[in-house]
Amino acid sequence: MDVTDVHHSYRRHAVLRGVDLRLPPGTLAGIVGENGAGKSTLLKILSGELKPDRGAVRHHGRFGYCPQSVVLDDSFTVRQHLDFFQHAFGLADLRRAEEVMEVLAFTEYLDQRAGLLSGGSRQKLNLTLALMHDPDVLLLDEPYQGFDWETYLRFWELATKLRDAGRSVLVVSHLAYDIDRLDLLWRLEGGHLHRQERRAGTAA
Repeated sequence: MDVTDVHHSYRRHAVLRGVDLRLPPGTLAGIVGENGAGKSTLLKILSGELKPDRGAVRHHGRFGYCPQSVVLDDSFTVRQHLDFFQHAFGLADLRRAEEVMEVLAFTEYLDQRAGLLSGGSRQKLNLTLALMHDPDVLLLDEPYQGFDWETYLRFWELATKLRDAGRSVLVVSHLAYDIDRLDLLWRLEGGHLHRQERRAGTAA
């Protein structure tokens, strides 16, 4: 994924003032920033949900997007969500979804309605839906909110496997723990991305 000189404003308030970003294959990267810094706006632009005022975003291959706000139908079961997205993506089977659910310890909830799931379990479904078509680039907005410690570790196990398989993973959060797991880290501040040094065991 290549991002060049991306700008975006809400009326007279400039949120992004020229963002440049290159995410090569086989990279696990992070963007951190204060609330209101423009992280979700940037992710919406990267995913194509929002058009920038200026600049360009180029994807190389399939991409998956896991937004911060879980978009699920509370009346559907987990299995019905998977079937719906399988049809939308044109997938022959649910093999990849089943693999992700196994890593996240989520397979027992297949027949549970989304409206009855806990916040962490809803996030697991959200992540599964973003990954089930095996994207080359994965964009994640606050992906581990609501996770308990075991699931948090399972998330990083999954992210590392994706990176090692040649995928690009971008994790966006207002706080970044375990930043030693990342290959690249930026801070979004003042509408620009600033490269950050990674120090093991330090929160950014």
